[in-house]
Amino acid sequence: MDKHHDPAHAEHDQSAETSPTPSFWRSRTGIYLIVALVVGGLLLGYEHRVHIFGSNWLLWLPLLLCVGMHFFMHGGHGGHGGGGDKR
Repeated sequence: MDKHHDPAHAEHDQSAETSPTPSFWRSRTGIYLIVALVVGGLLLGYEHRVHIFGSNWLLWLPLLLCVGMHFFMHGGHGGHGGGGDKR
């Protein structure tokens, strides 16, 4: 009997598969990049706070946040619904 069809070797075949590579954003480099961008954004916002609070950008901020959250939480296009179980 071929070992690929033998139920005793089925568990071994599944464990031999390579695991997917981790996401860039979960790697050490990705986490450092996120921290650097957050710190840079905070410093930039602090240095330019007079211009930010003195402009009309505060009126558009809630709308921009809603669009950004919608895009990132749904993963772009095709994130709504999805229909039935895709097995």
